[in-house]
Amino acid sequence: MGNTLKYLALAGIALLTCASGARAQMGKEDAAPKAAPAPAPVHDLSGIWNMRATPAQRKYIGSTYTAEEPAQTPWAKAKYDAAKPSNGPRSNPLTVTDDPVLKLCFPPGTPRIYLQPFPLQIVQTPKEIIMIFEYDHTVRYIFTDGREHPADVTPTYMGHSIGKWDGDTLVVDTVGFNEKTWLDRDGHQHSDQLHVVERFHRTNMDAMTIDITMEDPKALTKPWVTQLNFQLRPTWDIQELACTDNVDFINFEK
Repeated sequence: MGNTLKYLALAGIALLTCASGARAQMGKEDAAPKAAPAPAPVHDLSGIWNMRATPAQRKYIGSTYTAEEPAQTPWAKAKYDAAKPSNGPRSNPLTVTDDPVLKLCFPPGTPRIYLQPFPLQIVQTPKEIIMIFEYDHTVRYIFTDGREHPADVTPTYMGHSIGKWDGDTLVVDTVGFNEKTWLDRDGHQHSDQLHVVERFHRTNMDAMTIDITMEDPKALTKPWVTQLNFQLRPTWDIQELACTDNVDFINFEK
């Protein structure tokens, strides 16, 4: 027990923090570039990206998407009030949290995966865009070959995603979620009726925004809308991070 507690105190759990401050999503912005950034390539989101919080986002972006609470239904509010997150203003000790990512090593789901403080890589092929997340080897496929969602889509953690280009913006539509994940790290809930629309826009060579709209008639009385900002990291590589390497330290007995 003493060694486990020491590990928790010194390591901070790899699931919650990055290996170094340079890789943290929520760190301070880099110094302003001396020259104007190069324009964005056309219909190309390829590269390794890390989330970059704006000054206004730094107070909350580690646990949720907006400073304002989403408009929850009574069903979702009751589940949110009962949740015991380990992040944000309602933070609980790791021995108490019921966060499905930390407690059970479940995949974070879409769009919560962006709030895990680790980079992601985007790879494009003629029929799909592949998102490779450093967190727990999570892989997401966005089909861009013109297919529709299956009529009998199997509920999953990340959902079924199809995308198409609207000018220089990739519009991604995702449905088919199970109810095993949270919308964020603060415990906001969703149902299997969750519908997520993302608009990926590369503003220049080194920057990308993702506008996200979450709709769920069972959990939200109106859409929850946010924008996330990402910075290209051309010198980085995606490293290995496995939730199972750390779960024993989280679920140790009191």
